Amino acid sequence: MKKSVLRASDLAFPKQQRNWDWRAASNFIAGGAGGGLLLCVALAGLDAFPARVAILLGLILIGGGLTCVWFEIGRPWRALNVYRHFATSWMTREAVVALTVFAAGGLALLTVQPLLVVLAGIFGLTFLYSQARILAANKGIPAWRHPRSVSLMVATGLTEGAGFLACVASLASSASGFWFMAGLIVLILTRAFLWKAYLGALVADGAPEAALTVLRGTDARFVVFGHVLPAVALAALMAGIPGQAGLLLAAGIMMVASGWFLKFTLVRRAAFTQGLAMPHMPVRGRGTAGPAVKPGWKAMSGVSSG
Repeated sequence: MKKSVLRASDLAFPKQQRNWDWRAASNFIAGGAGGGLLLCVALAGLDAFPARVAILLGLILIGGGLTCVWFEIGRPWRALNVYRHFATSWMTREAVVALTVFAAGGLALLTVQPLLVVLAGIFGLTFLYSQARILAANKGIPAWRHPRSVSLMVATGLTEGAGFLACVASLASSASGFWFMAGLIVLILTRAFLWKAYLGALVADGAPEAALTVLRGTDARFVVFGHVLPAVALAALMAGIPGQAGLLLAAGIMMVASGWFLKFTLVRRAAFTQGLAMPHMPVRGRGTAGPAVKPGWKAMSGVSSG
């Protein structure tokens, strides 16, 4: 009897998903940053050498992420089936866009022709957006399906891409002026705003307590190391402080590492399932039914969390 009660409890409460492991997370981590980097290269107007380095890095990141997903599949050659559902699947759209990314990115790498660089950047942004929609399409995971997750994933991909571009510019001793620094700060502030909006919306709309605990636990570190410190470093550079290359490199690393930390946390650690819910508590015989119950969820007004 006790065993059956435990099974019912296990079914009712949200559980951490186990289908997507670190390899699936790596696709969002590396692929999103690669797509963001390609767009940032298109907007930055770098010299030929650093532009080539950044484009190559963006393609390697996207290819590395897709390779991780390919190895996650039990029978890797079945991956070709992903191209069969363009009308309904964001995974299919991601795979199709990836082909255009590598085609345009390869030509841009060889020629550094401005039009091709811009085209690769547009396809990179499309790839990043497709990834964000893949996550949001998983309706069984409340932390993923929230509409604000799409803007957060796009923002962090762009911020990570800009962080990589800052690293390339610092290592290549490429000129990075006032507007370059200002653009980086705008991306940092935008991601911080969207992160807070996403977290606040999860709390306001209700979400599994376990997911909220994980996300709240990462909040302070993510904000400080991913936003406050890089923004301070960039502001110091704009003020003319010495040691530009080192500060720019440090800011870029923090922008990238914090975004990767966020995405790994979101995909692996905060990914709790819906669980079961009852629209009202039943009663025997006559009487008034009890309130709705969602075990393991943050209690909302008028609703019991069990």
